[in-house]
Amino acid sequence: MLLVGINPGIRSATIGHHFAGYSNRFWKLLYEAGLVPEPIGTEDDRRLPEWGFGVTNLVPRATPGIDTLRPEEYAAGVRVLRRKVRRFRPKLLVFVGVSLYRAIFAKKGPIALGAQDETFEGARVFVLPNPSGRNANFSYAEMLAAFKALAACAVAPKRGARRRRPR
Repeated sequence: MLLVGINPGIRSATIGHHFAGYSNRFWKLLYEAGLVPEPIGTEDDRRLPEWGFGVTNLVPRATPGIDTLRPEEYAAGVRVLRRKVRRFRPKLLVFVGVSLYRAIFAKKGPIALGAQDETFEGARVFVLPNPSGRNANFSYAEMLAAFKALAACAVAPKRGARRRRPR
C-alpha cells in the first residue's frame, strides 16, 4: 500500500523523516493497529517497505499547516502521484487526512473514514484521519479504529508472516 500525506511539516522537513511532528501519533497508531509488528518511530520510516508500505506526500513543500498551499501545488502533486501509482502499482492508496482526500476527489460534505468507492489509477482508496496533534476532529480512539480498519483490509503480508496454504 502507498500512504499519502498532504505535505511535510517543518520538523519532518528539518530532520528528513515522515510524520515527525512531536504531537503526531502516526507511528503509535501503526503499531497499536497491528500494521507493524513492533513499535517504530519517525526515524524508522525507511523501514516501511519491510511491511509492504510506501510513503509519500502530495505536495513536497514544507509548511507549518496546509493554509498556504496553493491550488497549483495540489494540481502538480496529483500529476506526480498519478505517475507514482502507475509506476509502483500499489493495490491500496491510503490518504492520510480527510482534507487531502477531499482536495483530490473534489468532495463536499461529510467524508467517512475507511475504504472508498473511488479508485485512483487502479488502486483502491482508503481514508485515514490525519494523526497530527493539531487534528481535533477525531479522538485517539476514532483514529485507532480507522487504523485498525486499514489493518483489516491490508493487502500486503507483513514481514515474517506465513501465508496459510489452502486445504
